Amino acid sequence: MNIGEKTNVVLIGMPGAGKSTVGVLLARRLGKGFIDTDLLIQAHAGETLQTIVDHQGHTALRELEAQVLSGLRCHDQVIATGGSAVYSAEAMAALASDGVIVHLQVPMAVILERVTDFDTRGIARAANQTLADLYNEREQLYQRYADISVAVGETDQEGAVTAVMTALA
Repeated sequence: MNIGEKTNVVLIGMPGAGKSTVGVLLARRLGKGFIDTDLLIQAHAGETLQTIVDHQGHTALRELEAQVLSGLRCHDQVIATGGSAVYSAEAMAALASDGVIVHLQVPMAVILERVTDFDTRGIARAANQTLADLYNEREQLYQRYADISVAVGETDQEGAVTAVMTALA
């Protein structure tokens, strides 16, 4: 794999890791477009992520996410994925075909501070799963799919962008 030939930067990580916020700033610094896949999923479904989870269940949201990500065809974009993108090998392969996969790694303690709307945020999780359960389950998947893992939990948004830029260089 030659990272230099890929035109997209794909951000993966936990809810609260800063994928959307850092993604917008990173796109600006890199001169690329920005795509938030949670917004694409909502537009495709015609309802919010939380409504999908409430009415159809978390597996329906994961299936819809996999479908939307697998069909995404774009170039020169920074793509902020939903935290559950890594549950679909097909979706991750599609994203990796023209994208460098960057894991925004944030310690659990910081995620707990940032995610105050866990029950209403539209997070694809089983009804009895805690944020800590989700963290332990997903961190392994993020590490499996990441080309680069960047620790961004102890810095502000601009510091996170700089850390990602450095890792990409």
